[in-house]
Amino acid sequence: MKIAYVTDAVYPYHKGGKEVRLYEISKRLAINHEVHIYSMKWWKGSDNIIKDKVHFHAVCKLYKLYTPSGRRSIFEGIMFGLNCLRINVKEYDIVDVDHMPFFPLFSMKLKCFFSRKKMHATWHEVWGKDYWKEYLGWKGIFGYWIEKMAIKMPDKIISISKHTTSRLINNFKISKNKIHTVPCGVDYEKIIKIKPSAEKSDVIFAGRLLKHKNVDILIKAVSLIKKPIKCIIIGDGPELENLKELTHKLGLDKKIIFKGFVKDKETVFALMKSSKVFVFPSSREGFGIVVLEANACGLPVITVNEKDNAAKELINGKNGFICKLTEKEIAENVINSLNKKDWKTKEYVREYDWDLINTSLVKKYGI
Repeated sequence: MKIAYVTDAVYPYHKGGKEVRLYEISKRLAINHEVHIYSMKWWKGSDNIIKDKVHFHAVCKLYKLYTPSGRRSIFEGIMFGLNCLRINVKEYDIVDVDHMPFFPLFSMKLKCFFSRKKMHATWHEVWGKDYWKEYLGWKGIFGYWIEKMAIKMPDKIISISKHTTSRLINNFKISKNKIHTVPCGVDYEKIIKIKPSAEKSDVIFAGRLLKHKNVDILIKAVSLIKKPIKCIIIGDGPELENLKELTHKLGLDKKIIFKGFVKDKETVFALMKSSKVFVFPSSREGFGIVVLEANACGLPVITVNEKDNAAKELINGKNGFICKLTEKEIAENVINSLNKKDWKTKEYVREYDWDLINTSLVKKYGI
């Protein structure tokens, strides 16, 4: 079968949950099928390259994903969406479009309609009216209506979590028959073979440094813990300088170490294995792959009880804690996590191995 994926960002050039998901799935599908990914030109050289037997095609130049304020760029979404009209879908058996940044869904629906092809869309998270208003103020109503129209474009939706599936059904009245839930996963066998880093820590965070990740709350929580503690923060993003300034202001320069963007995933896992607890205070997650990765590394995870945080669904009491989004509660749960010894993290992760996820997706595609 010939499969086409359409997404504005790809791994390893941009490292986020959705990029990792597509990377892991596409390279497995490419063993038995011909897989093509259409994106912006993140790489140097030819517009068309092959990696891990997957064909990558640049439909346009690289536009910045985020504005200086840290918000998603509407201009990037529109430009990528318009350039997607160049994609020839006639030769593909499966066409799957990333739901974010919405605009490609309209372009690809048009292409699929005239080519008499059904269009799948992978849906990572649902924003809804309230969050759009919080994100853009009164202009958020336009974002909400674009989201509402975009959801109607695909013939089938691949939802990455039960949380996202529930919100698609409840917020936008999408039929259950139109949605297939296929979660994200981890490369379990690869992770368990990685050796711990020589650099040890007590607390660790890894992810994009965006406002909704609430890393500032983690930093404030560390300031409340009076005993000697070391916290490592891995990642880059618009909030990096603000977080460094807060750390200095609170006098935590010796307690908190910023690693910045770590290119090598194995290094991230090694640092996790040398830590004791992973804190993930994000208030908005479509899934939360890093929670499974931390569990696979043997770490309990502290995450927060926010309504838009799907990562909390991955915590069962044996692999971490769920708490309120306050520095006091996070600090208390860090201390409790450090004192607790009988965590059961690795067993839970096995059911999320990428090979099993890929098998499930193949069944949903009907190939």
